[in-house]
Order: sequence, then structure tokens, then C-alpha cells
Amino acid sequence: MELAEGTVKAALIVACLYFLLTAYVRRRLPSWFEPLQKRRFALMALLVFAVTALSIGEDVVGHETTPVDTAVLLFVHLHVPPALHGFFGAVTLSGSSAAIVPLAALSTLALLVARRRWEALLVAASVLSAALIIYVVKAAVDRDRPSLWDTDWYWGSSFPSGHTLAVAAFSTALAVCAIRIWPRLHAWPLCISFAWTALVGLSRLVLGVHWPTDVLVAACIGAFLPMLMSVALEFRRA
Repeated sequence: MELAEGTVKAALIVACLYFLLTAYVRRRLPSWFEPLQKRRFALMALLVFAVTALSIGEDVVGHETTPVDTAVLLFVHLHVPPALHGFFGAVTLSGSSAAIVPLAALSTLALLVARRRWEALLVAASVLSAALIIYVVKAAVDRDRPSLWDTDWYWGSSFPSGHTLAVAAFSTALAVCAIRIWPRLHAWPLCISFAWTALVGLSRLVLGVHWPTDVLVAACIGAFLPMLMSVALEFRRA
């Protein structure tokens, strides 16, 4: 019941913020109104990510681990067969710095060679800002990792999930670039980005090294960064 009330409250906040922001732009910045309307999906997504991250992050900063966190983590542990643990171990490696850093560097270089400077800047800035946020927030928020069963050791606090945040930032940036370069792909790049992020986030739960809220907030922040930069760069060019 508490979860449902929180969801409804967050939805109302997002709707109010969207209405107020569009009304302000229409009245005070009329030249921005049409471009903003064309990007209303991105604007709505940004608001959803921001409100979700802030509302959940507030509880985390207060060192609150909700019963939902524990229940979801135990459910995953009990229902994911041990035979799949090797698969999820490989998935979690795809979100590690050992994978993301070289992939981001190669993607940025390839985009620069293709003379896609806007896209190259978006990928590089998204990954670098994600790395900075992971480091700063982990250092600032001292949240204990789950200890519901024996797990591998990882540095830093549990909040946020660095793997999930990095993958969300990198994959969302790539998805935005792909849609700009090949508009006929429509939303498929974003679907692939969501699937990769979801799998990495789930792998962190399967391994028992993060609470579900660590993963959810990380995914929201990671997707928020490149989308915000994309909209900002678009308005700068306009």
C-alpha cells in the first residue's frame, strides 16, 4: 500500500512539474516552446528520472532500508536458479569499468572519425559525469551493502550501484546517438539500452551486492545524464 501511494504521489509531482514548466516556457520563453514540445518525451522522462531518484534517494541518505528492499532481494535470491549465476556474473562484468571505459573510448573515437562531434561529446561527457557521480555519492553516502547471504566483496558503499549507473549512462548516450544518426530505428536503441541496464541491475541483485533501491536510483541517474545533456546541446545548437 505504501509503495502504491508513493508511486501515485510521484506521478502527480511529475505531472505538475511538466505542466508548470511548459506553462513557464510558453509565457516567458516563447521561442523555446516549440522545440520543447518536440522533445516532450525526453522532458517527461527527465522529470520521471529526477523525481524517482530524489524521492528514493532521500530515504537512502537517511540510512533507511525498507522492507520492500529486503523482500525483493530475497525473492530474487530464492527464484533465480544457481545455474544462471554464471550468466549473471558475465552480465555484471559488462557493466564494470574494465568494459565500459574501453567501449566508451572506442565509441567516442569512432564517432569523431565519422565526424559526429556532437555525438562523440555526448558519449564522453555522459560516461565521465557518471564516473564522477558514482565516486562522489559512494563517498558521501555510507550505506552498508546487503548481508542476507555470503557474497563477493566490493569497495565502497552500496549506494548507488556503480555498474548500473555506468551502463545506463553509456547505453542511453549510445541510443540517443543511434536515433540521431539513423532515425528509422525509432525507439529500438532505447529498448536495447533499457534491456542492458535492466540485466546489469538484476545481476547486481542476483549477486546480492546491492539493494534494489541502489539499482533503481542508479538507473534513473544514469539515464538522466545523457538525456539532459542531449536536450541542452540541442537547445544550444538551436
